[in-house]
Amino acid sequence: MTENLQVLIDSIPQGKLAESNYRLASTAVPELAKGEVLVKTIAFAITAGTRAGLQGSASYAGAPRTGIVMNGTGVGEVIESNDPELPEGTKVMAPTGWQSFSLQKRGQLSIIPGGQDPVHYLGPLGVNGLTAYFGLLQVGQPQAGETVMVSAAAGSVGHLVGQLAKIRKCRVVGVCGSDDKCGVLTQRLGFDAAVNYRDANYRQSLKEATPDGVDVYFDNTGGAILGSALFRMNVGGRIACCGVVSQYDTDSPEPGPKGVPGLLINKRLTMQGFLVFDFEDQYEAARREIAAWLDSGELVSLTDEVRGLDAAPGAFVDLLAGGNLGTRVVRLD
Repeated sequence: MTENLQVLIDSIPQGKLAESNYRLASTAVPELAKGEVLVKTIAFAITAGTRAGLQGSASYAGAPRTGIVMNGTGVGEVIESNDPELPEGTKVMAPTGWQSFSLQKRGQLSIIPGGQDPVHYLGPLGVNGLTAYFGLLQVGQPQAGETVMVSAAAGSVGHLVGQLAKIRKCRVVGVCGSDDKCGVLTQRLGFDAAVNYRDANYRQSLKEATPDGVDVYFDNTGGAILGSALFRMNVGGRIACCGVVSQYDTDSPEPGPKGVPGLLINKRLTMQGFLVFDFEDQYEAARREIAAWLDSGELVSLTDEVRGLDAAPGAFVDLLAGGNLGTRVVRLD
């Protein structure tokens, strides 16, 4: 344990993200101060939202900077400790960033209970799962029998949203970027219908997939897909605005879709943005419910793994192009 391998932000993207915006670096393993623990990273998640931080459009992420470790949530093991409540061997979820080792304090991390797969804390029991849970159930508020539409439906959040809507006995329509992904949604995850937004007949296919309109739309993409959803919404429908992945990988995001505010007014729609951090005081109760669904088989977690820090930049670029299925994870150990 003599070096800490890291992925640093080497330059701020101009246009689309490229692997060349990152560089690998090696530094000494950091030394602990009072109250700190040293965490060895097992794996970390790559999420589209961190691209917004590089773009400067995520206010909670601060201004984009170079020369620093790429940010990200990871899971790992405490290998040295100056905190008696976090002994060596404790598995934790923490803001590890893209690196082999990191210093953490108790308030920055969550302890992973024994018997739980740590990688689940990057998916259904972590930020992705909690985002799906609160965004759908508390913001979207689906009722049994309603139609729920999900964009980026084969992604880290979307594939969980659709399954949660099925658990709530809704009709679920997913929108994704390939026929293969559509097949996974309907044949493996129980979606009632799935539509490929890259298809030339997308608008007609969406209309056919939502014959009774849409009551709840979970928006991960913004852009043209949000525009298409607005025209399918029923009176009194709810839109949960989670992300704008179609607008992240650019330095010139498009303006909002047509129909705002006209359709919001005429159809009396509620369109609400949210951040998962808004619900922090409810995380543990949500995790208990999600864990029960995982154990029963009602909820399936898809994990798309790559190995090694050097693979992370390419995996991020590929994810932004729609190459992932489920939660993309970089495993180090």
